[in-house]
Amino acid sequence: MLRRQLLGAALGAWAGPAVAESSGARLARAARAQLGVTRGYDPAYVQLEYPGGDVPRATGVCADVVIRAARDGLGLDLQTLVHDDMRRAFAAYPSKRVWGLSATDSNIDHRRVLNLETYWRRQGAELWRAPARTPGHAFPPGLAPGDILTWQILGSGPHVGVVSETGRLTQVVHNIGWGAQQVPLLTFLPHRAVAWHRWPRGA
Repeated sequence: MLRRQLLGAALGAWAGPAVAESSGARLARAARAQLGVTRGYDPAYVQLEYPGGDVPRATGVCADVVIRAARDGLGLDLQTLVHDDMRRAFAAYPSKRVWGLSATDSNIDHRRVLNLETYWRRQGAELWRAPARTPGHAFPPGLAPGDILTWQILGSGPHVGVVSETGRLTQVVHNIGWGAQQVPLLTFLPHRAVAWHRWPRGA
């Protein structure tokens, strides 16, 4: 028994300490975990609990992919974070200009892509903003798992997804109408790239 314990300790020391998983890798893993779980899409306004409110995991919108990944992978609640920041700086957000709102709404604010983009920009998490008419796949080199991308979808509107894998073919987890799916970034070629974020800042 003692010999086995000593051998195990020696092997552990030889292998070295485990490398901590980056926040981006955790975010990507939590996004992939939604595949096969979120099978539908429902943009209806829903009264949510606060904090930590969510619609049933079987459905949601594109923003819910990121919201759930942040909660599950990073322990960060975008519902609370966006709400608190909007209370501090409501005029910085597009809620009045776009939706005619005069106050925050913790049921929906964090589920709107334009608000999320504003929040990430204010957090210093925006790495790149696309020039006009940039194709939806044409992000600069350097994308990493866990990066958050936004687009303008032709005939629809703002959209968000999480980079889940990089390499020869970059993959993105998103929900555009058929539940959480993992697709190649090239899928977005017909649409317009908007911005690239890495959040939390410095992660």
